[in-house]
Amino acid sequence: MLSLEAQRALIGWEPVNSGIITTKFNTKESKIKLNIIQFYAPTNDADEEKNDAFYQQLQAVLDKTGKKDMTVLMGDFNAKIGGDNTGYIEVMGTHGLGYMNENGERFAGLCSLNQMVIGESIFPHKRIHKATWRSPDHVTENQIDHICINKKFRRAWKDVRVMSGADISSDHHLLMTALRLRLKKFNNATNRRTRYNVSALKTKEVKTVFHLSLSNRFQLLQDQLENNDTNIETPQWQSSRKCGKAHARKS
Repeated sequence: MLSLEAQRALIGWEPVNSGIITTKFNTKESKIKLNIIQFYAPTNDADEEKNDAFYQQLQAVLDKTGKKDMTVLMGDFNAKIGGDNTGYIEVMGTHGLGYMNENGERFAGLCSLNQMVIGESIFPHKRIHKATWRSPDHVTENQIDHICINKKFRRAWKDVRVMSGADISSDHHLLMTALRLRLKKFNNATNRRTRYNVSALKTKEVKTVFHLSLSNRFQLLQDQLENNDTNIETPQWQSSRKCGKAHARKS
Protein backbone atom coordinates (compact mmCIF):
# COMPACT_ATOMS: atom_id res chain seq x y z
CA MET A 1 0.00 0.00 0.00
CA LEU A 2 1.51 3.31 -1.10
CA SER A 3 0.84 6.98 -0.67
CA LEU A 4 0.34 9.00 -3.85
CA GLU A 5 3.89 10.38 -3.62
CA ALA A 6 5.37 6.90 -3.19
CA GLN A 7 3.22 5.53 -6.03
CA ARG A 8 4.61 8.15 -8.41
CA ALA A 9 8.18 7.34 -7.37
CA LEU A 10 7.72 3.56 -7.69
CA ILE A 11 10.12 1.93 -10.16
CA GLY A 12 9.01 -1.64 -9.61
CA TRP A 13 8.48 -4.50 -7.16
CA GLU A 14 9.19 -8.23 -7.10
CA PRO A 15 7.77 -11.05 -4.96
CA VAL A 16 10.85 -13.24 -4.47
CA ASN A 17 9.06 -16.00 -2.55
CA SER A 18 6.40 -16.41 0.13
CA GLY A 19 8.69 -14.80 2.71
CA ILE A 20 10.49 -12.03 0.78
CA ILE A 21 9.26 -9.15 -1.38
CA THR A 22 11.29 -6.23 -2.74
CA THR A 23 10.45 -2.80 -4.15
CA LYS A 24 12.49 0.08 -5.60
CA PHE A 25 11.78 3.83 -5.59
CA ASN A 26 13.26 6.80 -7.40
CA THR A 27 14.68 9.62 -5.23
CA LYS A 28 15.74 13.23 -5.72
CA GLU A 29 19.29 12.35 -4.71
CA SER A 30 21.55 11.92 -7.75
CA LYS A 31 22.04 8.26 -8.75
CA ILE A 32 20.52 7.00 -5.48
CA LYS A 33 17.56 4.61 -5.48
CA LEU A 34 15.64 3.40 -2.43
CA ASN A 35 15.35 -0.38 -2.07
CA ILE A 36 12.92 -1.78 0.49
CA ILE A 37 13.14 -5.49 1.28
CA GLN A 38 10.28 -6.88 3.37
CA PHE A 39 10.57 -10.39 4.77
CA TYR A 40 9.23 -13.02 7.15
CA ALA A 41 11.96 -15.29 8.58
CA PRO A 42 11.62 -18.79 10.07
CA THR A 43 11.36 -19.02 13.85
CA ASN A 44 14.28 -19.79 16.15
CA ASP A 45 12.94 -23.36 16.56
CA ALA A 46 12.88 -24.05 12.80
CA ASP A 47 15.24 -26.59 11.23
CA GLU A 48 18.77 -25.29 10.70
CA GLU A 49 18.55 -26.14 7.00
CA LYS A 50 15.39 -24.04 6.64
CA ASN A 51 17.05 -21.08 8.37
CA ASP A 52 20.19 -21.45 6.26
CA ALA A 53 18.13 -21.56 3.05
CA PHE A 54 16.23 -18.41 4.03
CA TYR A 55 19.37 -16.42 4.83
CA GLN A 56 21.04 -17.57 1.60
CA GLN A 57 18.01 -16.38 -0.36
CA LEU A 58 17.99 -13.06 1.49
CA GLN A 59 21.71 -12.61 0.83
CA ALA A 60 21.12 -13.23 -2.87
CA VAL A 61 18.50 -10.45 -2.86
CA LEU A 62 20.88 -8.06 -1.07
CA ASP A 63 23.61 -8.84 -3.61
CA LYS A 64 21.35 -7.51 -6.39
CA THR A 65 20.95 -4.06 -4.83
CA GLY A 66 23.09 -1.20 -6.11
CA LYS A 67 26.13 -0.25 -4.04
CA LYS A 68 25.15 3.43 -4.18
CA ASP A 69 21.50 2.76 -3.30
CA MET A 70 19.84 3.18 0.08
CA THR A 71 18.57 -0.22 1.19
CA VAL A 72 16.05 -0.71 3.99
CA LEU A 73 15.68 -4.27 5.27
CA MET A 74 12.63 -4.78 7.47
CA GLY A 75 10.22 -7.38 8.75
CA ASP A 76 9.79 -10.24 11.21
CA PHE A 77 13.23 -11.78 11.68
CA ASN A 78 12.08 -13.88 14.66
CA ALA A 79 15.46 -12.83 16.08
CA LYS A 80 16.33 -11.35 19.48
CA ILE A 81 19.43 -9.12 19.44
CA GLY A 82 19.56 -8.00 23.08
CA GLY A 83 21.44 -5.03 24.49
CA ASP A 84 24.98 -6.46 24.44
CA ASN A 85 26.70 -5.46 21.20
CA THR A 86 30.04 -7.14 21.94
CA GLY A 87 31.47 -8.22 18.60
CA TYR A 88 28.84 -6.28 16.68
CA ILE A 89 29.68 -2.67 17.56
CA GLU A 90 29.67 -1.67 13.87
CA VAL A 91 26.11 -2.88 13.22
CA MET A 92 24.19 -2.37 16.47
CA GLY A 93 23.98 -0.22 19.57
CA THR A 94 23.14 -1.08 23.16
CA HIS A 95 19.43 -0.24 23.22
CA GLY A 96 18.14 -3.66 22.19
CA LEU A 97 15.70 -5.60 24.38
CA GLY A 98 16.47 -8.84 26.24
CA TYR A 99 19.27 -11.21 25.22
CA MET A 100 20.55 -12.37 21.84
CA ASN A 101 19.40 -15.81 20.66
CA GLU A 102 20.65 -18.05 17.83
CA ASN A 103 18.55 -16.29 15.20
CA GLY A 104 19.84 -13.00 16.59
CA GLU A 105 23.40 -14.14 15.89
CA ARG A 106 22.44 -15.05 12.32
CA PHE A 107 20.75 -11.69 11.89
CA ALA A 108 23.67 -9.69 13.31
CA GLY A 109 26.07 -11.70 11.13
CA LEU A 110 24.04 -10.87 8.02
CA CYS A 111 24.08 -7.17 8.93
CA SER A 112 27.81 -7.27 9.57
CA LEU A 113 28.47 -8.92 6.20
CA ASN A 114 26.38 -6.32 4.35
CA GLN A 115 27.37 -3.31 6.51
CA MET A 116 23.84 -2.66 7.71
CA VAL A 117 22.80 -1.09 11.03
CA ILE A 118 19.94 -2.39 13.23
CA GLY A 119 17.68 0.55 14.04
CA GLU A 120 16.04 -0.42 17.32
CA SER A 121 19.46 -0.83 18.95
CA ILE A 122 20.53 2.70 17.99
CA PHE A 123 17.66 4.85 19.26
CA PRO A 124 16.93 4.91 23.01
CA HIS A 125 13.26 4.40 23.88
CA LYS A 126 11.13 3.18 26.75
CA ARG A 127 10.40 -0.56 26.88
CA ILE A 128 6.85 0.01 25.60
CA HIS A 129 8.38 1.39 22.39
CA LYS A 130 10.86 -1.48 22.00
CA ALA A 131 8.87 -4.73 22.29
CA THR A 132 7.47 -5.74 18.89
CA TRP A 133 5.70 -8.96 19.97
CA ARG A 134 3.56 -9.88 22.97
CA SER A 135 2.37 -13.35 23.98
CA PRO A 136 -1.40 -14.02 24.10
CA ASP A 137 -1.32 -13.92 27.93
CA HIS A 138 0.45 -10.52 27.80
CA VAL A 139 3.23 -11.85 30.05
CA THR A 140 6.12 -12.29 27.60
CA GLU A 141 7.40 -9.52 25.34
CA ASN A 142 10.14 -9.80 22.72
CA GLN A 143 11.87 -7.62 20.17
CA ILE A 144 11.87 -9.84 17.08
CA ASP A 145 10.82 -7.43 14.29
CA HIS A 146 13.58 -5.21 12.96
CA ILE A 147 14.43 -2.42 10.52
CA CYS A 148 17.95 -2.04 9.14
CA ILE A 149 19.67 0.39 6.79
CA ASN A 150 23.06 0.60 5.03
CA LYS A 151 25.73 1.95 7.33
CA LYS A 152 26.59 4.74 4.83
CA PHE A 153 23.05 6.17 5.18
CA ARG A 154 22.89 5.97 8.97
CA ARG A 155 22.83 9.78 9.27
CA ALA A 156 19.63 9.85 7.19
CA TRP A 157 17.85 7.98 9.98
CA LYS A 158 15.63 10.03 12.29
CA ASP A 159 14.02 7.33 14.42
CA VAL A 160 12.89 3.70 14.76
CA ARG A 161 10.23 2.86 17.32
CA VAL A 162 7.23 0.67 18.06
CA MET A 163 3.76 2.21 17.71
CA SER A 164 2.05 0.13 20.38
CA GLY A 165 -1.23 2.03 20.13
CA ALA A 166 -1.92 1.00 16.52
CA ASP A 167 -4.60 -1.73 16.33
CA ILE A 168 -3.54 -4.12 13.55
CA SER A 169 -5.31 -7.26 14.89
CA SER A 170 -2.03 -9.03 15.56
CA ASP A 171 0.19 -10.11 18.45
CA HIS A 172 2.89 -8.00 16.76
CA HIS A 173 3.10 -4.24 17.20
CA LEU A 174 3.55 -1.78 14.35
CA LEU A 175 7.22 -0.82 13.85
CA MET A 176 7.91 2.55 12.26
CA THR A 177 10.99 4.30 10.91
CA ALA A 178 11.56 7.86 9.69
CA LEU A 179 14.18 8.78 7.07
CA ARG A 180 15.48 11.99 5.57
CA LEU A 181 14.98 11.12 1.91
CA ARG A 182 12.90 12.79 -0.78
CA LEU A 183 11.18 10.73 -3.45
CA LYS A 184 11.04 11.78 -7.09
CA LYS A 185 8.45 10.97 -9.73
CA PHE A 186 9.45 8.07 -11.98
CA ASN A 187 7.71 7.91 -15.36
CA ASN A 188 6.92 4.36 -16.40
CA ALA A 189 3.92 2.15 -17.12
CA THR A 190 3.28 1.44 -13.44
CA ASN A 191 2.42 5.09 -12.85
CA ARG A 192 -0.15 5.29 -15.62
CA ARG A 193 -3.76 4.58 -14.85
CA THR A 194 -6.98 4.91 -16.79
CA ARG A 195 -9.21 7.65 -15.37
CA TYR A 196 -12.96 7.35 -15.78
CA ASN A 197 -15.47 10.18 -15.80
CA VAL A 198 -17.63 8.74 -13.01
CA SER A 199 -19.60 11.96 -12.69
CA ALA A 200 -21.15 11.22 -16.12
CA LEU A 201 -23.19 8.44 -14.48
CA LYS A 202 -25.33 11.12 -12.85
CA THR A 203 -26.92 11.63 -16.27
CA LYS A 204 -29.89 9.30 -16.65
CA GLU A 205 -29.20 8.41 -20.32
CA VAL A 206 -25.53 7.59 -19.67
CA LYS A 207 -26.42 5.55 -16.59
CA THR A 208 -28.97 3.50 -18.55
CA VAL A 209 -26.51 2.75 -21.37
CA PHE A 210 -23.84 1.77 -18.83
CA HIS A 211 -26.15 -0.65 -16.99
CA LEU A 212 -27.27 -2.19 -20.27
CA SER A 213 -23.70 -2.65 -21.47
CA LEU A 214 -22.65 -4.19 -18.15
CA SER A 215 -25.61 -6.58 -18.12
CA ASN A 216 -24.84 -7.71 -21.69
CA ARG A 217 -21.22 -8.49 -20.75
CA PHE A 218 -22.21 -10.58 -17.74
CA GLN A 219 -24.88 -12.37 -19.78
CA LEU A 220 -22.31 -13.18 -22.47
CA LEU A 221 -19.97 -14.62 -19.85
CA GLN A 222 -22.79 -16.68 -18.32
CA ASP A 223 -23.75 -18.08 -21.75
CA GLN A 224 -20.15 -19.09 -22.41
CA LEU A 225 -19.90 -20.86 -19.08
CA GLU A 226 -23.14 -22.76 -19.65
CA ASN A 227 -22.16 -23.76 -23.19
CA ASN A 228 -18.72 -24.95 -22.09
CA ASP A 229 -20.07 -26.60 -18.92
CA THR A 230 -17.27 -24.87 -17.00
CA ASN A 231 -17.18 -23.99 -13.33
CA ILE A 232 -15.37 -20.69 -12.72
CA GLU A 233 -13.85 -22.20 -9.57
CA THR A 234 -12.47 -25.20 -11.49
CA PRO A 235 -9.04 -24.78 -13.14
CA GLN A 236 -9.20 -24.78 -16.91
CA TRP A 237 -7.01 -27.86 -17.27
CA GLN A 238 -9.43 -29.86 -15.08
CA SER A 239 -12.41 -28.75 -17.21
CA SER A 240 -10.57 -29.78 -20.37
CA ARG A 241 -9.79 -33.17 -18.87
CA LYS A 242 -13.47 -33.73 -17.96
CA CYS A 243 -14.52 -32.81 -21.49
CA GLY A 244 -11.93 -35.22 -22.89
CA LYS A 245 -13.22 -38.09 -20.72
CA ALA A 246 -16.83 -37.38 -21.72
CA HIS A 247 -15.82 -37.40 -25.40
CA ALA A 248 -14.00 -40.72 -24.93
CA ARG A 249 -17.08 -42.33 -23.31
CA LYS A 250 -19.27 -41.20 -26.22
CA SER A 251 -16.78 -42.65 -28.70
